[in-house]
Amino acid sequence: WEPLPVQYADYALWQRRLLGDPADPDSRAARQLEHWRTALDGAPEELELPTDRPRPARPAFTGAELDVAFDPEVHEGLRRLARTTGTSMFMVVHAAVAALLHRLGAGTDIPLGAPIAGRGDEALDDLVGFFVNTLVLRTDLSGDPSFTELLARVRETDLAAFSHADVPFEAVVEKLNPTRSLSRNPLFQVMVGHHARTGDALDLPGLSAAYLPFRIRSAKFDLVFSFTEHTPADGGPGSLGCRLEFATELFDRETAERIGERLRTLVAALAAAPDRPVSRAELLDDAERHLVLEEFNATAREVDEETFPALFARRRAERPDAVAVVERSRSVTYAELDARADRVAALLAARGVGAESVVGVAVPRSADTVATVLAAMKLGAAFLPLDLVHPADRLAYMIEDSRAALVVGTEPVAGKIPAVPGVPVLLLDDPETATALRDLPDAPLGSGPAVLDTAAYVIYTSGSTGR
Repeated sequence: WEPLPVQYADYALWQRRLLGDPADPDSRAARQLEHWRTALDGAPEELELPTDRPRPARPAFTGAELDVAFDPEVHEGLRRLARTTGTSMFMVVHAAVAALLHRLGAGTDIPLGAPIAGRGDEALDDLVGFFVNTLVLRTDLSGDPSFTELLARVRETDLAAFSHADVPFEAVVEKLNPTRSLSRNPLFQVMVGHHARTGDALDLPGLSAAYLPFRIRSAKFDLVFSFTEHTPADGGPGSLGCRLEFATELFDRETAERIGERLRTLVAALAAAPDRPVSRAELLDDAERHLVLEEFNATAREVDEETFPALFARRRAERPDAVAVVERSRSVTYAELDARADRVAALLAARGVGAESVVGVAVPRSADTVATVLAAMKLGAAFLPLDLVHPADRLAYMIEDSRAALVVGTEPVAGKIPAVPGVPVLLLDDPETATALRDLPDAPLGSGPAVLDTAAYVIYTSGSTGR
């Protein structure tokens, strides 16, 4: 073999001389760093992704992968779209991944990492060494663009990034100084890549070689979309696939498979109708659409037809000491609430309340509010909620029009309850009433005389009354 014209050490020295001193504002390094400072100013430091679990404080970087295959007509549609829009296939898949993340709830400002080969000179083509650099490609999906419009934005972003790709990613991070966190990668958490492969096998002198897929069990990022485009040596129809790597600490395999299927469905929709808004492109395949619309909504079940007092009585019998109502720092059990409701019901019954009566409830929010409502329903009466922030004439209209038998309130709000002729007001904390409630004997009503076709409540709204 002929010695190579340059060695890796030559490249390292050349790159150092090319970039110059970052402290010199006229150096290539300084100019490129300034570009990245401007391009990434205000970009989100973390993408909102639909993870199954919160991000761990110290990730173990465990991962898995799956393959997504695209139909030949979809691949050809994307190639045709690239030709008509003056974009590369990398730009097309970059835009597609950004559109997918946008549709999954990541927002309209999507920073993606992208590896570049870094072999900008032909003399480096055969040189063994690590030349790869990472670019951060910020994708703007604001304004609900069509896929064609998005491609134009991506083309501009990517070309600008490629022309400022000499400065190392680590230097960009140091320049921007984002908030550091051990839980995530700085500046981006999702990577997209594209590899074009021509021919069926590697052509190595004296060797027989074939591509062997390598399965990984680690995750450098939250998600990695690695697209491979294969073009046969004879010029026949090619293929396009994507290997989706995912962090298993964040995503279950089922979730990752769903993301892969959504990518496949969305890419097909974008290729078929690139002038449609990205937000209207189909995201769910037939199976997932059926799952969401039919199976997830199959929640109907048979329930016993019982009155609310009967349901409450059953719950009270099952768990009498369980907490039914919390009022500030006070907890009231089902047994206590039931006993209080029975006493209030006895007081209401003594004042003529019975089946089909209407009881106005003006008790401030408390355990006694619930007890009063339950008491009315146990007697077969309907309760009328009265919000005392309404004007007095509005409240008076509701009490009068509903033919309320009485109104239940408390002393602190007594002045806000309007006087309506023939409708008495019962204040639960009035000393005389409080004494009467305490002196009443325990006489459980159970579910009372209420039946399924009695009125449960009366509500007044502007839509139903016109007032």
